[in-house]
Amino acid sequence: MITIFSAKRILTLDPSLPSATHIAVKNGKVLAVGTLEDIADVGEYVLDTRFSQDYIYPGFVEGHSHALEGAMWNYVYLGYFPRHNPQGVLFEGNQSLQDIRQRVIEESKQLPPNQPLVAWGFDPVYFDTERLDRHVLDSAVSDRPVVIFHANLHLMTVNSAMIAQTSLAKNANIEGVMLDEQGALTGELREMAAMHAVFEALGRSIFEEVASAATLESYAQAAQRTGITTITDLYNPLSDNGVRALRQSTQKEKYPVRLVPAMGALEWKNDQGIERVLECQSHNHDKLHFGLVKVMTDGSIQGFSARMLWPGYHNGHENGIWNAPPEVLKQIVLDYHQAGLQMHIHTNGDEAIALMLDAIEEAQSLWYRADHRHTLQHCQFISQAQMRRAAKLGVCLNMFVNHIYYWGDVHRQKTLGFTRSRRMQPLRSARALGLPVAMHCDAPVTPLGPLFSMWCAVERKTASGHVLGEHEALTIAEALELMTLGAAYTLHMDDKVGSLEVGKYADMVVLDQDLLAISGDQLLEVQVRATVLGGEVHHNDKA
Repeated sequence: MITIFSAKRILTLDPSLPSATHIAVKNGKVLAVGTLEDIADVGEYVLDTRFSQDYIYPGFVEGHSHALEGAMWNYVYLGYFPRHNPQGVLFEGNQSLQDIRQRVIEESKQLPPNQPLVAWGFDPVYFDTERLDRHVLDSAVSDRPVVIFHANLHLMTVNSAMIAQTSLAKNANIEGVMLDEQGALTGELREMAAMHAVFEALGRSIFEEVASAATLESYAQAAQRTGITTITDLYNPLSDNGVRALRQSTQKEKYPVRLVPAMGALEWKNDQGIERVLECQSHNHDKLHFGLVKVMTDGSIQGFSARMLWPGYHNGHENGIWNAPPEVLKQIVLDYHQAGLQMHIHTNGDEAIALMLDAIEEAQSLWYRADHRHTLQHCQFISQAQMRRAAKLGVCLNMFVNHIYYWGDVHRQKTLGFTRSRRMQPLRSARALGLPVAMHCDAPVTPLGPLFSMWCAVERKTASGHVLGEHEALTIAEALELMTLGAAYTLHMDDKVGSLEVGKYADMVVLDQDLLAISGDQLLEVQVRATVLGGEVHHNDKA
């Protein structure tokens, strides 16, 4: 059956036919676009007018987020900013350490004896007067383990009861295990090697919770609410249970998104990881696309665990942490590149970017690939010279644009200073250099919300209202392209999604406003009416 959807305007992102009023869908794909008169000859059709007073765009593509967004809400939210869960329920932010301490006490009382309390979203950069350490946590809860993930998921703080169940006291020399001036454990753990001891003691890693149908359902629900039709899970261990959950969830007829998982390379030996990804590709179908590999290099800038070139951190903080030795990271790049797989590489600091550009250049010189599309993820602090080099190497960039709002003030004052903070997320420069570029939210680090990400790219306002790097701002039309076709390109899926062209999936987002007729600040007022995945309508009841 052919369905023709009508709208006030359809923005296609197809340069040959940029706008229309009607779109014909057959077998889940775009059959024709134009006016009703133009496309009425497609054959017998049903005219769907439910969006005739709305505006249709290509479905949003979120090129860097994590299915953990669907699992973290099982735990206590301790974030600074108010935030909605996948069902749209608002959770208030925690504006002081006293708020956080009281919340931990209250939540602990609700748990059975000895059950660990796990919380997430905490960000110490917003609290200057006191550091959250094991002593503060002990004063709140001492009769059970307490684990608090920081907002960036690269750090955690635990209490003494949790430390007592780990081997940390005997292995305090592990990089990332923080000590006080007397050499005692503070309870703060940075990056994967240090946090592993806690996962081992708990008998589970929170990152493994993506291997759950409930998590994947919740994740898809959160994505659909914000207009996303294609979404990544950009660090999936691809365990047997995880692959099974991915296959089962996405095969459900009503599953509202296309899911693109990336295997965490550090979870596997290189040869075994390559074999795993290639094996998983045999399970690909319309809503599930295996094939990506995620490489973790450094940490986060606001967590002071990113690797920085001279002059380092503005406030003099020591340099960050590698998640694996540089020579190991370079070998990962070489092996996966030679295997023909596409890598999405976490690079926050400019030293990490430099290392990975070296690695990709070496891999290309030894085993040339014309269209590898390796993508540097986050790349918040990339220089003009590094971008010119990336363009020469055929590298894509996916920038963490939400950082401007959530941590822009922190970067201006603490991590980067005035001059260097202007270079954060240089989206306009990247476009000017001809780089394939996208932007993302990194949920659950920041909330899913393509329209909010577009606002960040256009207005570049921090949480305090300051404009940070106005010369790197985009127009709404440019931001829309990065949130659709740009992201699709970085996933090697621009032949399937990202624009409304004949032969592509009929994936659309329905909005209540014309994005090309509003100001940047009005992006925050736009409502998602529905999404359409392969012609199947998914209504947003909150619109």
